[in-house]
Amino acid sequence: MMKIIWSPWLRLIHGLLAASTILAFVSHEGTSRLHAWHECFGYVALCMAACRIWLGFTANGPLKNYWRFSGFVLGLRATLRYTNNLIHLREARHIGHNPLGAWMVVALLANSVLCGLTGWLFTTDMFWGYAWLEKLHGALGEAFVPLVVLHLLGVAYSSYRHKESLIAAMIHGKKLT
Repeated sequence: MMKIIWSPWLRLIHGLLAASTILAFVSHEGTSRLHAWHECFGYVALCMAACRIWLGFTANGPLKNYWRFSGFVLGLRATLRYTNNLIHLREARHIGHNPLGAWMVVALLANSVLCGLTGWLFTTDMFWGYAWLEKLHGALGEAFVPLVVLHLLGVAYSSYRHKESLIAAMIHGKKLT
């Protein structure tokens, strides 16, 4: 039976966060036409990450276990057990995020917020021109590349391993239960 586990709002936040992060990344260098939009894309990404974090702590209703961090982010032991099972090709299928996917959500959201905040701080009078802040912002921006690659590899592997399209599930919000 197909069950909705990700609402249109959650999928919209995910899509806007992904698109704004990609656009902020590709517009950060040089004098391209997009460079003037870098800051705007960054603020959209920061707002979407903040909305997702807010939902992660406050979501209610029948889907809250798929949205709330307390419903899908597991502790170290459970994550290591899942990782060991994954290495031995006996990992369990999860309706929502698997333990490694959950920690990837946390890493991507944390990086989004830190990148957005350092970018904003760099525009304030108090921190204008601080080289360490600019370098930190740049390093956080560059950190998206391996994080996103790992995220997409995890999605591809889970889709293949459990014979379901996680990309389609993110588009229509439904998964087999």
